[in-house]
Amino acid sequence: MRVKPAEGRAVRWPGTLRLLEDTGEDVPETAFWLRAKATGDVIEAAASPEVIEPASGRKSAAGGKE
Repeated sequence: MRVKPAEGRAVRWPGTLRLLEDTGEDVPETAFWLRAKATGDVIEAAASPEVIEPASGRKSAAGGKE
């Protein structure tokens, strides 16, 4: 699931104590994050758009495009 801190909140990752990004991060659906969501410390964040990389256009050793 993807969550971000609620307005005015700072939430740390358990274990590393790193702050959760304000823009949101994908987190596992563990008791910690579900509880943080239930208590209003974090809210659902919009899914980040997938980045589609363009084809490289390189030629293979056989002379064709990859």
